Amino acid sequence: MRKPVLTIFYQFNPWHTTIGGIQTLVSLFIKYAPSEFDLRLVGTGNEQCQPNLKWQEAEFAGRKISFLPLFTLENDNVRGLIPTTVKYTNALLGRCFASDFMHFHRLEPTLAALNWQGEKTLFIHNDIHTQMQTAGDKKAILWRRFPAAYFALESLLVRQFSQILSCNSDAAELYRQRYPSIGDRISHIKNSFDNEIFYPLSHQERTTKRRELALRLGLVAQTRFLLFAGRLHPQKDPLLLVRAYAALNEPDTHLLIAGDGELATAIRQEIDQLGLSQQVKMLGALNQIELAQLHRICNVFVLTSAYEGLPLVVLEALASGTPVVTTRTGETPKLLTDDSGVVCSQHTPKSIADSIRRVLLHPEDYPSVACVRTARPYAAHIVISDIYTEMLNRWEMRTFSAVSS
Repeated sequence: MRKPVLTIFYQFNPWHTTIGGIQTLVSLFIKYAPSEFDLRLVGTGNEQCQPNLKWQEAEFAGRKISFLPLFTLENDNVRGLIPTTVKYTNALLGRCFASDFMHFHRLEPTLAALNWQGEKTLFIHNDIHTQMQTAGDKKAILWRRFPAAYFALESLLVRQFSQILSCNSDAAELYRQRYPSIGDRISHIKNSFDNEIFYPLSHQERTTKRRELALRLGLVAQTRFLLFAGRLHPQKDPLLLVRAYAALNEPDTHLLIAGDGELATAIRQEIDQLGLSQQVKMLGALNQIELAQLHRICNVFVLTSAYEGLPLVVLEALASGTPVVTTRTGETPKLLTDDSGVVCSQHTPKSIADSIRRVLLHPEDYPSVACVRTARPYAAHIVISDIYTEMLNRWEMRTFSAVSS
């Protein structure tokens, strides 16, 4: 019997990935795929890749895959005039990459797949409805300018999917209400983190490595570190993070910002204006190994997002034994326990600063073991394995039915 084929569609290159939870999740689906599946990825290329629009055999995280880059994408951390999703969708139109299973991580590219045969799954990573209602920069998401057009497109496309999987339970419920005729196809699923990369240190190792980092940065040995990691984009509201740090005004603390994006220049200007240039360090984009090392030694991970699904970086922090301070958005407030983090009462610098201070002054209330326990059910070897098992069961049932008939 031939193997079932899974084709994953997303606008990135796993060997030269940009910042984002979707990129991480797609990479996990490749890394943890069982041998019973053949994998294909329709992504984007770069200058070092083989020619675009040609299938090539490749290896990622020890897994052989077939890879087809649609076009060259040099840097997706900073948005261009034409959104990458638009370019990706346009490159798909008129082509057919139908297979036994197809995973999509954006709605728009599925316009090209309307007539493709096979089991299609749409992963929802944010609550698009909340996104478009969020106050602030209208440029943060193009569809905010044309909400009626988006919902019309959504209504046209959603019925083609065998499954719609959302990491945000509120978004899943909203889709069931909006599309009751396909309600049985809509489910809430866990996001996941790579448990082989994100894990905690012992208390002594954590203290020692934190001290080493402080001395390496020219700081006092007892410095406490706050960490943010992610795309510097209005969704993550990193300017609010900097203002919250200014309001914190706790001695011997240092803010580390790992990431890149369109707000990088504005953040640097805000840091200078607030006189924080000696207390905040912008690290740029880091790979997973580098980020994991920081997660394991920082005192608090801080998320100041305006809207979210369930950010993988929160799971990665918790799995590393680090408590989380978050705004009340997305699935994170439902995930956190009283001993693994704090949900801010308001989306303001003072509220966020007060929450950070609470963790810094009472670290014993947020032990590493509690953080790890909170993250454990979201480990990739559990979550992704379960999804593949269900896929294989459906494939075998379909194959048996076809043979029997």
